[in-house]
Amino acid sequence: MKKTVVSHAAFGCATALLASFVTYLWLAPELLSQAYAQAPAANAPARQTELFKTTMSDVLGREVTLRRLERDPGTGSGPHRHPGSHTFGYVLEGSYEVKVDDGPLQKLGPGGTFYEPPGALHAVSRNGSATQPVKYLVIQVSDPTKPQTVPEIK
Repeated sequence: MKKTVVSHAAFGCATALLASFVTYLWLAPELLSQAYAQAPAANAPARQTELFKTTMSDVLGREVTLRRLERDPGTGSGPHRHPGSHTFGYVLEGSYEVKVDDGPLQKLGPGGTFYEPPGALHAVSRNGSATQPVKYLVIQVSDPTKPQTVPEIK
């Protein structure tokens, strides 16, 4: 009788352990994807909404584009250039950090502005807050024959 009770107990424990392991294997990918989704990548692209775009027929065929960008806390983009664009920025909400060429790092709040001439190195472009999103407008006057954005290769 003791052998039967012990074998049933061992079988029950093994079954419970196996069920727990199967449940873990089943849920682990979901839990891992949730964990990674909650921690934004430091070099994440901004969400962009194009608000307006037109060709300026009287200014050498330049295009004017108005976009609203949003960045999650702690995210930014790598160094890059806009070869054919005059780029103007205006912070709507939050904190935005920008550095153009050898200029100073600017920490801008709502109402803050920045400018990037064509081909300038946009060395820093990031949300200045670890807890709050940032929203900003970008207005570009661009030569449509040149690339919009070119990553800086080190």
